[in-house]
Amino acid sequence: MNIEMIRELCLSFPGVTEDVKWGNNLVFSVAEKMFCLADLEIPLRVSFKTEPEEFVRLTGTPEIIQAPYFAKNMWVCVLEAERFTHDEWQHYLRQSYELVKSKLPKKVRESLS
Repeated sequence: MNIEMIRELCLSFPGVTEDVKWGNNLVFSVAEKMFCLADLEIPLRVSFKTEPEEFVRLTGTPEIIQAPYFAKNMWVCVLEAERFTHDEWQHYLRQSYELVKSKLPKKVRESLS
């Protein structure tokens, strides 16, 4: 997995925008709410929101840590992009998108469909 594949997956979801924040992070958002951020520097590190049960399970592995500054909101940081298959990346990034989207006002959510 590389930054272009992460970008392609994230941009495939409805209403997603991208921008660079903090100088070296490519950030993907839905209705201006972040759901994924990826380092633009090598090594590629990717952070995203998870379900509470998955947060505990995922951060119990050596390649995944609690995302700095975002851990209290159940975000993880994948330190090795090869840790997941393409299908697993699809699952986790879609899940993150849906978790963030679910917190948006109803009218905004409906406009994304």
